[in-house]
Amino acid sequence: MSVDFEERSGVVPCKTPWGSWYQTMEEVFIEVHVPPGTSAKEVKCRLGSRDIELQVRGKEVFKGRLFDTTMSDEATWTLEDKCLIRIVLMKTNREAGNCWSSLLEGEYCANAWVQDQMQRKLTLERFQRENPGFDFSGAEISGNFAGGGPDFSSLQK
Repeated sequence: MSVDFEERSGVVPCKTPWGSWYQTMEEVFIEVHVPPGTSAKEVKCRLGSRDIELQVRGKEVFKGRLFDTTMSDEATWTLEDKCLIRIVLMKTNREAGNCWSSLLEGEYCANAWVQDQMQRKLTLERFQRENPGFDFSGAEISGNFAGGGPDFSSLQK
């Protein structure tokens, strides 16, 4: 369901010196631009549940403690067209309120506007999941959306 929602509504990327990262309720996506012609043998990628490390051609791109925990056995990386590394991390906490403010603890932080847009996006994704008959991909949201938005669980259906 996330993929369809993302395709219709786009992503909110956090730009970095090496590329960008963005997130859904379930996953964190990292896109790293590498020199054209890079081969998979030149990439060293270690994906742990709380740590990550990426080296390309012997040079460290990033290394550190992730903002939150992930399911390391479901993490993947691919090299696309010998110029882009795409890493997909599966979040352990898949609630709309779990909006990462940075990729690594204290590094690659989303600025205030990007963080706000990411949280809005996750809240709309949550609404989409709770109301599959509606299309929230082009919706605007205002008000209380921090922490995943308002809690409607106590309302009668």
